[in-house]
Amino acid sequence: MIVLVELAYVTATAGVYAGAQQRALQIRSRAMGNLVIAFVVPGLAQFLDYFVHQCFGAAAPARATLAACIFTLVSALFHLHVMRRGVFLTGHRSRTLAEDFRNMSVLLMGFLRQPLVLVAGGVHAREAESEASV
Repeated sequence: MIVLVELAYVTATAGVYAGAQQRALQIRSRAMGNLVIAFVVPGLAQFLDYFVHQCFGAAAPARATLAACIFTLVSALFHLHVMRRGVFLTGHRSRTLAEDFRNMSVLLMGFLRQPLVLVAGGVHAREAESEASV
């Protein structure tokens, strides 16, 4: 029953959430747009998913819910990464799906490298601050 409820929910709502994430690209504040794309929309989706499961008496075990939340966060961060690079968009800013998939290996490597870039950037910034204070 849990799987059927999940399939029905995702099928009915996936485009709505993806559209909301794409609309968030237009928010003036890039930080606010990123917050909406990576946390607000996925958080709402997870909350409503949980609510639907509760209504149908098909609640997932706590560990499955935690795993779904972690997967959703990573997935949302990847969506943010690719959408900010103009990939997997619809409308006037879109490319063909084939073009989007052609870039997938570069996008995936860039996404996986991002935490390292952030850590390295933080280390370099602290080194620069230390050198400046000497």
